[in-house]
Amino acid sequence: MALDSKSLMLVRFASLRWASTGITVTVTVSGSPAMKFRRPSHPAETFDVSFPRDKKFDVVGFGLNAVDHLCVVPNYPRFDSKTRILHYEKLAGGQVATAVTFLARMGLKGKYIGKVGSDDIGQFSLQSLRSESIDTTSVVVEPGSRNQYAFIIIDKNSGERTILWDRDRKLDYKVDEISREEVCEGKILYLDGHDHAAAVQAAKWAQAEGIPVVIDLDKVVPATKDLISRVDFLITSSNFPPEFTGIDDPIESLLALRKFCKGFIAMTLGVQGAMAIVGDSCIRFPAFKVHAVDTTGAGDIFHGGFMYGLLQNWPLDTIMAFSNAAAGLNCTHLGARAGIPPLEEILQLVGSSEEHRLV
Repeated sequence: MALDSKSLMLVRFASLRWASTGITVTVTVSGSPAMKFRRPSHPAETFDVSFPRDKKFDVVGFGLNAVDHLCVVPNYPRFDSKTRILHYEKLAGGQVATAVTFLARMGLKGKYIGKVGSDDIGQFSLQSLRSESIDTTSVVVEPGSRNQYAFIIIDKNSGERTILWDRDRKLDYKVDEISREEVCEGKILYLDGHDHAAAVQAAKWAQAEGIPVVIDLDKVVPATKDLISRVDFLITSSNFPPEFTGIDDPIESLLALRKFCKGFIAMTLGVQGAMAIVGDSCIRFPAFKVHAVDTTGAGDIFHGGFMYGLLQNWPLDTIMAFSNAAAGLNCTHLGARAGIPPLEEILQLVGSSEEHRLV
């Protein structure tokens, strides 16, 4: 989606151009096209990703979808107590499905690859994607399975939540069930690291065709080391770097990920915004002040915002501000997707004064 001159002025609020060369990263697979991007050495630099041409979609997402049962309560319940539910909603969610939905609402073309259950909530999840004009031709309805679901307890005062979830093992994607042609139909491949062997294979195919791989990781599994070595943009939750590296200090653990991933590395920090490795240092990009109603899906929206900015070739500081603004605004509504704001509203917050930033 092209931006008009007014919108471009808004997103360039933090884009003072510094004379710096950055570091050019080239991912080359024998006999395949190289994917190049510049790893910024300063926040005002761009990535200059060499996206593949003639792709049907801007982003192909391979990963989870879910249906969330959201329960707003006055306070988080104590053990052996009863608490009345103030408000209840059944809404669609899931890491990859939500990020692809965000991009579709921003006017981009998205494709989702995953499995849904053959039950009523599986149909609910599938219809939620179709209603966003997301390509679902590669979605598998798994016979005799229950769709992934979650019960989410939300504290009314803070908007913070506790997630209770389950996923039917029948929904697991096996390596021989995914298609290289379908995985490689987009300018970006977006993963969440679930179905680990299949995710590794998808990343290999993307690498072979010069397609940048963006991943959202929040837990460590046996295949994690192999997987993160094959991605170009690693954006994790705050708990992942210490858990993976064994280093308690958040900054040192984030820096330690460079041993395993040669691409861009960042982590989300909730109300504190996000942190990224820029040059040889970690830089925090602050969040925006919002009245949080529910933090469900904030990380997914952040990833969607990051990919949107990447496709626009915005400077890193603008991408991070846009991602933080989109995630923050989404928290002002209940559910992972119901609060996805219009592009203009995100840009307006990005272009607002410093008084809207948290420090």
